[in-house]
Amino acid sequence: MRILLGLAGLSALALGACTTTGNVERNAVGGAALGAAAGAVIGNNVGDGDADRGAAIGAAVGGTAGAIRGRQQDVQSGEGTRLKTGPDGRQLYFDERAQRYYYYDETRDRTYWQNGAVRG
Repeated sequence: MRILLGLAGLSALALGACTTTGNVERNAVGGAALGAAAGAVIGNNVGDGDADRGAAIGAAVGGTAGAIRGRQQDVQSGEGTRLKTGPDGRQLYFDERAQRYYYYDETRDRTYWQNGAVRG
């Protein structure tokens, strides 16, 4: 069980450090890590004692809850708010921190600044 929790923690740190986008990804990773740890403890101490299954369920629930909370934070801060349509017809969003517009490319699942540079 210690190995499982250690791997979950390291994975969360590694994935959290890699994200170049907003709160959704960071909160989903953090929620998944916390959910996995809590689920492993609960799964080990309740029911049939299956810590692995508890960790998997906790990671799924925690990741989902973290992503939902991250999206709420983005909306509250103005991050991700649709503000205008660009000259090429794409929907532009405003990044409050950078004070710049960006767009989301669904085919690549990435965000780019209005000038086409990768947002990161």
